[in-house]
Amino acid sequence: MEVAEVLPEFADAFAFEEFNRMQREALPALLESEENVVASAPTASGKTALAELAICKALADGGTALFIAPMRALTNEKEDDWDRFEELDHSVYVVTGERDLNPRRARRADILVMTPEKLDSATRKHDSRRYDFVTDIDVCVIDEVHLLDADRRGSVLEVTISRLRRLCEPRIIALSATMPNVDDVAAWLDAPEETTFEFGEEYRPVELNAGVKTYTHGDNSFADKYRRLYRALDLAEPHLREDGQSLVFVSSRQDTVQAAKKARDEIAERDIPMGARGDYDFHTESKDLENDTLRKSALDGVAFHHAGLSKNDRDLVEEWFKQGHIELLFSTSTLAWGVNLPARCVVIRDTKLHDPLEGEVDMSPLDVLQMLGRAGRPGYDDVGYGWVVCDTAEADKYRRLLRDGKEIESRLAESLETHLNAEIAMGTITDLEDVMDWLETTFYYVRGQSKPDDYDFPNLRQRVRDCLEGLVDRGFVETGEDLSIEATPRGVLTSKYYLRLDTAARFAALCDRVGSEGDDELEADDILAAVATAEEFDSVSARQDERDAVNAVLVGEDTADLDAGER
Repeated sequence: MEVAEVLPEFADAFAFEEFNRMQREALPALLESEENVVASAPTASGKTALAELAICKALADGGTALFIAPMRALTNEKEDDWDRFEELDHSVYVVTGERDLNPRRARRADILVMTPEKLDSATRKHDSRRYDFVTDIDVCVIDEVHLLDADRRGSVLEVTISRLRRLCEPRIIALSATMPNVDDVAAWLDAPEETTFEFGEEYRPVELNAGVKTYTHGDNSFADKYRRLYRALDLAEPHLREDGQSLVFVSSRQDTVQAAKKARDEIAERDIPMGARGDYDFHTESKDLENDTLRKSALDGVAFHHAGLSKNDRDLVEEWFKQGHIELLFSTSTLAWGVNLPARCVVIRDTKLHDPLEGEVDMSPLDVLQMLGRAGRPGYDDVGYGWVVCDTAEADKYRRLLRDGKEIESRLAESLETHLNAEIAMGTITDLEDVMDWLETTFYYVRGQSKPDDYDFPNLRQRVRDCLEGLVDRGFVETGEDLSIEATPRGVLTSKYYLRLDTAARFAALCDRVGSEGDDELEADDILAAVATAEEFDSVSARQDERDAVNAVLVGEDTADLDAGER
């Protein structure tokens, strides 16, 4: 079935000429129905085309489409990919925190692209002229809806979709990797059985050969990293020798750099033919990289990718990997959720991450499956290979994950106070019954009905009362004698400026000190301490070129001699 036959006016918007089997089966639900659609399908099976089909229908009807991308990197990719829509006179506008919002362009856009966090922030301020464009959405496409099960981010997606449905009742198209409980997502989004699809592994264009490889755990964690690295290189080597590419996921930005450096030495030792030092054109192109370490590594066919690199360097690495100049790439989880960079072989070297607050924690099962889904390049490979490298003691756990998959759970309970405060600040909730009505619109409520014991569902009302009491005690909410609920100025500001509750409470405590303890004004040190300890910056670490400046400040040295860029 050809695209031009089905959508003649939008044929040029698609990157292919014929729909595949999976896309053909979903066509009637997307184009001939107004119902919400939920589709679960293997990675690389063509789910993006389902999103584009729904968008085309909305545009043909004169409506506005919203595409929710799981990561900021993917919003940039969509902007580039969807130049095809621009050429058909349908405007695409990306709204992210790193760009200044142009409300006029947002209102006039035919296709909006946003992350869950940006949409959450925007819908909280939907009654302002600046953000009123979010109330005029006709179709909302959720890419990677299994993000619902991600720490923190999952609850943001969940409450934001519930809020958007209340604001403008858009048609919802939810796309996901394979998940066992697709029916729960369909129940949450009111998608009927005839527009709910669960496409199995037989729809995957490239067969996935996934497994678990173990290593012998030692007493030294540093040495263990190299044991796992050598194991990863053992798995990648056969493919590298056949001009196949390999993608290795590690736990941190620093690890991507160190692993790439060690891998270059090991590849030379094993005499694996790689690199493009004799390629004059690529040698010239590599000078465009801002990171010198990355440039030297890329010429050997090995590179690293993480969010700390400049956008220029990330874009070049991604493009060179697609072109085959880079054959072995070390990355953090960014490439699992963001840019589509499949490789013949994918190895997860690290299944544990370092959390600043909790120490060593297991990688999310969702991330593991997402990473392995990158194995196999459609059009190039018949089989993709995905491996999890782990300690022998954990092998069975990962084998079960690969065999059974992972049910998608709600994470709303973990941040219920935060989202309750936002809804109260917007006026959605004015009493306890409103809270219960609001909860019934969430995925949390659906999962609670499916697994009442796991979600402590019988005690839900008491849990809500406890959350409300916590908000009252911390000054975010106040209750009236008639049991009404209303946000305080503190609660409104916290929601409006998208602050964490603990951060807002910390700043409020500083302000309360002024006057009450005889202080006329706040000390700069106190303000800086409040900013530095804010949870919003938990994931921020000093880059290598910032270490001198940070160390100078920490030991009280004079920073006047530092370069302007370092201060």
